[in-house]
Amino acid sequence: MADAATQPLKEIAIDYTPEACSHCATSNTITLTYDHRGGARWRTASRFRSGTFSALIRCPSGDTSGLNFNLYLSSLEGDKSQDEIDFEFLGRDRTIVQTNFYSEGAGNKERIHHLGFDASDGFHEYVIVWGSDAIEWRVDGKVVRREERKEGEGFPEKAMFLYASVWDASWVAEGKWCGKYCGGDEPYVCVYRDIRVPVGTSVVD
Repeated sequence: MADAATQPLKEIAIDYTPEACSHCATSNTITLTYDHRGGARWRTASRFRSGTFSALIRCPSGDTSGLNFNLYLSSLEGDKSQDEIDFEFLGRDRTIVQTNFYSEGAGNKERIHHLGFDASDGFHEYVIVWGSDAIEWRVDGKVVRREERKEGEGFPEKAMFLYASVWDASWVAEGKWCGKYCGGDEPYVCVYRDIRVPVGTSVVD
């Protein structure tokens, strides 16, 4: 699956808690902090129709139970008919990552992948390659999942933003998904570095 040309991310929008999100365009680094203020979420300034999206991510350390940190594509966060492609880190266990995708709001395609490392131990590369006929999720250059378009089944095709957030997911599935938040190691800092987005597929709303 050929990767589309990419470029460094220069501009972001911050959806909430801007004081908990710092962006340095020069070094192409974004930091999200979860503490007493709650978390924060950033996204690209425009949507993209397809392409390769990547970032080096160092997840928060300490007792991260209850938290969800992530990198994902979505046509619009909060829209019930969204298309979406996800990498989600579940705070109860930083040695795994969950992938998922949605079409017209229909998901339930979650898979758990064992990383072979603690996602807070340093920077690791996470890549989503989204094409018209297939999606690949890669970790440190290795394809961990590939999904091909199947006739009669939904497949993400709406233009999507690249998002990332850190939030308390304790309430989801009564804590079984990400665990229950304790907060003994606040602040929790998730760092995104060398974020790259496609060339030539952005959409002006």
